[in-house]
Amino acid sequence: MYYPDGQQGATAQHSRNSGSKPPRRKRLFLVLGIVAACVLVGTSIALVTTGTVSSWLHPSDDYSGTGTTEVLFEVHEGDIGEDVARNLESAGVVKSFDSFYRLLLKTDPAPVFTPGTFRLKKEMSSELALAALLDENNRVVNQVVIPEGTILPKVLAILADKTSIPVADFETAATDPTSFGLPADAPSLEGFLFPATYEFSPGMTATEILQTMVDRCIEDLDSAGVAPEDRWSVITLASLVQKESGSVPDMYKVSRVFQNRLSPDLWDSGLLESDATVAYGTGNTNMMNTTAAERADSGNPYNTYVHPGMLFAPISNPGADAIDAALHPADGAWLFFVAVNFETGETVFSETLAEHEVAVAQSQAWWQEHPEYK
Repeated sequence: MYYPDGQQGATAQHSRNSGSKPPRRKRLFLVLGIVAACVLVGTSIALVTTGTVSSWLHPSDDYSGTGTTEVLFEVHEGDIGEDVARNLESAGVVKSFDSFYRLLLKTDPAPVFTPGTFRLKKEMSSELALAALLDENNRVVNQVVIPEGTILPKVLAILADKTSIPVADFETAATDPTSFGLPADAPSLEGFLFPATYEFSPGMTATEILQTMVDRCIEDLDSAGVAPEDRWSVITLASLVQKESGSVPDMYKVSRVFQNRLSPDLWDSGLLESDATVAYGTGNTNMMNTTAAERADSGNPYNTYVHPGMLFAPISNPGADAIDAALHPADGAWLFFVAVNFETGETVFSETLAEHEVAVAQSQAWWQEHPEYK
């Protein structure tokens, strides 16, 4: 049909468009979709190529930095890798248990963790956290050295100074010796605070520190073969030997002298006659000599010039050598000893009073020549 206004041409054009080709707008969307898909595929390929597709699709379970704020982290006695990993996550040091534990599993040889407190940081990578835990320089300790023969009050003062725990806390903790496993009649912890070099973790209480020292003493007694019922008597004698000896070799002779004086066949008075015990009872433990009045004071329960028999309680905290000497005294019939040189500790042991008087004269001569020691 002929349409003079041109509709026939328009109709024919519409007929052609309604065939296999889509309209222009639809073709535009289709082209844009194809381009987007290509970009997505290309990006995915690039991510796979650079090894970042995993972190893109799955956020990392590990921190990447060196850490933020400092934190003190505790590795407890008996902790295994799983415990450490779990506690690190709880403390905010590592991001996840899995990231740290995976690192442990692939580390060869397997890491060995030292119990203690370590200076770490929050939000550390697992690799850096592991390295820090294996570095002893990051371990935080309060090192305390207790010399052999130190008496209880001085031990508590040293502990307070080195741990920053008030000495009053130690004094309060020490008021009940039985709570630490000592006999019911023990007047104090004296004798059972084993002298050694200790490393106490920050955060330990005064009670925990004292218990550690008592446990160390019990361990030493056990290793020396001392039966539990003999601990008190052995420590008491060892404390006396420790205070009266000028050297380790002399300890075994000093031990023999006091044990000889406890034998009625050799020493009928039964008096140990130790100046160290008298001084302990007076509180003047820094003095090497005692006065006649002090040696005559029966009110001093530690006065072995008046009260016969073995001491009723220790007068110092003895070390392993003194304990060994108490258990294994040297063979000999000595009944006397006196230091003749307080600079070198030289001591003369005698079997008779006459021999002893000669040694005493030698000792007095040394004192006269060295008044600065009085």
